[in-house]
Amino acid sequence: MTDIFELLKGKPEDSDYKNKGVIVQGITGSYGSLHAQNMIKYGTNVVAGVTPGKGGQSWNDSVPIYNTMKEAVESTGAKISIIFVPAKFFLSAGREALEAGIKLLVAIPEHVPVRDTMELLDIAEKKGAVIIGPNTPGIMIPELIKIGIMPAMPFKAGNIAVLSKSGTLLYEISDALTNSGFGQCITVGIGGDPINGTRLIDAFDMVKDIPDLEGLVIVGEIGGDSEEMLAQKIIDSGFKKPTVAYIAGRAAPKEKRMGHAGAIVMGTYGSAESKVSMFNKANIPVAKRPAEVPVLLAGKMEKSD
Repeated sequence: MTDIFELLKGKPEDSDYKNKGVIVQGITGSYGSLHAQNMIKYGTNVVAGVTPGKGGQSWNDSVPIYNTMKEAVESTGAKISIIFVPAKFFLSAGREALEAGIKLLVAIPEHVPVRDTMELLDIAEKKGAVIIGPNTPGIMIPELIKIGIMPAMPFKAGNIAVLSKSGTLLYEISDALTNSGFGQCITVGIGGDPINGTRLIDAFDMVKDIPDLEGLVIVGEIGGDSEEMLAQKIIDSGFKKPTVAYIAGRAAPKEKRMGHAGAIVMGTYGSAESKVSMFNKANIPVAKRPAEVPVLLAGKMEKSD
């Protein structure tokens, strides 16, 4: 499996920096164009765009456009791509990227059919690639690189990893952490769909061995059992870094989907109570509101000293 942290953290002075460039699929669309501009402004090394039929042109007079991912990858050596295409084109765009050699695929579209996601996940597994999303705000190392649609303001470089199902809460809780003096070494929005390319336990594997990691924040929500699975994995792995969590949707009525496609409680399955109970078993305190996250984290870090 690709070491995502190593792939993302390249700097311009690194000899292989050009291979850590990002390709934007759908760069000429209004959404792709806006966020490509924001990523470049943040410092992301956007090396190419792909829009079928527009190959040979350049975007903003600076980024070459190719007709296919094969051409873009061969010309740039990039291993990272971000997709800004409508959901109905997601599978074909993702397949083209993975078959061209992309190792990290950030999938922004929402309302992607579950079957399409599952089919692309199968391809990614065979290729040794990682998919973030779909329906994700993206992934970033603050003050170095952002691949996604998150605003820059809430994030600050530091040593706390944040894993989140929710984009909005990723921003809000990272902002609370930043204002409390807890910068972030990496933030990952896994997406709110029932099937994610990267599950919470996968994201945990990505970040748990990051050098100088000081703590972990998990932003979950009702629905499914990914939080329970992560809590059990943390127990089994013996992970000792200070860890706190927040669960969104505690007040949501049962059997009613609230926002995210995966955020639905069926009977007791996927309930907030189940998740909080499992986190407590793993000695992970759960905040009742986002602003409480840095307070709990500070408490955990004091006890670990």
